[in-house]
Amino acid sequence: MFYHYLFGWLGAFFFAICAIPQALQTYKTKMAGDLSMLFLLFWLLGEAFTMFYIIVDDSLVGVSHFPLYANYTANMILVLYLVYAKKFYKD
Repeated sequence: MFYHYLFGWLGAFFFAICAIPQALQTYKTKMAGDLSMLFLLFWLLGEAFTMFYIIVDDSLVGVSHFPLYANYTANMILVLYLVYAKKFYKD
């Protein structure tokens, strides 16, 4: 029974950190020219709508999926940074 929680946390962890290499590269170089703003906005909207769905569904069923909350929160923070970089960094 415990193992499925471990897999959930591991999956959420890897999804949450998948944007870190791009965010670090963008931070170091102060360049975001190769990032598509449309891609970033679609990514952000996908994260936000999916997190909203999970939270509402969890509240209706009476469960919590903390690995998913952590995943979507971390991803939205990283994507927001990349959107900021795309908008304000000069290439």
